[in-house]
Amino acid sequence: MSAFPHQHRLTKNFVFNLDIRPLLCYYNFRNNNHYYFNKEGAMLKYSRQRESIKNFLMTRKDHPTADTVYMAIREQYPNISLGTVYRNLNLLSDMGEIIKIPTPDGADRFDGRTVPHYHFFCTECGCMKDMNMECIRQINQIANESFDGIIESHSITFYGKCSRCLHSHSEAA
Repeated sequence: MSAFPHQHRLTKNFVFNLDIRPLLCYYNFRNNNHYYFNKEGAMLKYSRQRESIKNFLMTRKDHPTADTVYMAIREQYPNISLGTVYRNLNLLSDMGEIIKIPTPDGADRFDGRTVPHYHFFCTECGCMKDMNMECIRQINQIANESFDGIIESHSITFYGKCSRCLHSHSEAA
């Protein structure tokens, strides 16, 4: 194996790179296993179920709960357990591949979009949406001025009523 864990030597002079995913990938020809390396360099065996969960989240804009993810993934993997979905969601979140968003209703939401952005949570219907606004980057500096430590990042969730709930209340009146 080369000095880089995501590269593999076929011969003395030929190195190929399997870094085709956001995680670094290494294919072991001896046992036909794929391994991924997270940002900290820890090795993790490839899982079709984990990959399906991540791909499912990448296609969603509604920030589903673990139960919603479970119901969708069960269509593809009928024998998957809710515990497996929770473990994989937490692992993907810990690795930085998805975002876990705590909500006031107690059910964490999950987001496949990991670029910095803000969220909105409707206190009426419980929907969660991405906010289409620029991130306030200087907020870390402002917070650092009144904090004895180092602020590295922030997350903001706005709370209120979504347009659908406002519209339904105006029709009822």
